[in-house]
Amino acid sequence: MYSDSNASVKSLAVLEPRKEPRRYTLTEYLRREERAEELHEYYDGIIKKLPIAKGPHNIIVANMTAALLNAFALKGKDYIVIGSQQLVYFPKLNVGVYPDVLTITDTPQYFDNSEVLLINPLIIIEVLSKSTNKYDTTEKFEKYKTLDSFEEYILIDPNRPYIKTHFKEEKNLWRDSFFTETEGHLHLKSVDCTLDFAKIYKNITFKK
Repeated sequence: MYSDSNASVKSLAVLEPRKEPRRYTLTEYLRREERAEELHEYYDGIIKKLPIAKGPHNIIVANMTAALLNAFALKGKDYIVIGSQQLVYFPKLNVGVYPDVLTITDTPQYFDNSEVLLINPLIIIEVLSKSTNKYDTTEKFEKYKTLDSFEEYILIDPNRPYIKTHFKEEKNLWRDSFFTETEGHLHLKSVDCTLDFAKIYKNITFKK
């Protein structure tokens, strides 16, 4: 009698139930993250490692941080600008993520007593990448919207002169703007300040 061993193995593989990923509490995640050498985000029990950022991405993060601090200083504002090491937490979703740059114009508010999980950013900046482009422009934006303090979202493409902004004009109404040039200015409505495109893209060489 003929027996196809490969077919049997495939049948068993189909019947065998898939192993569900382990789910962690928020406390367990924070303890692991404190000891981890790489950054991880938290999605209601699921821990995901962040991809490694490329050079142009990191340069733009540094440029945006410096440009914001300089713009606020010129206006005499002591607003806070934080880079990509700050966890932002969404209490309504039980999710924690690391934005590339964020701005706080009030006293920082945290979900936890250890001052790790920030919950009141006003502006969020994300530098796009091939692996995160779709997520940053759709699902992640929807998560940020659950924060009452959040009013302005800036998306920057490091591979071409392209910046997209979302500004919250009123509840559930966001105004979108696009910029596709290296000369000109980006006006941030939530803080009424202007950034030069040239400073945002300083030391970035676009591939032809």
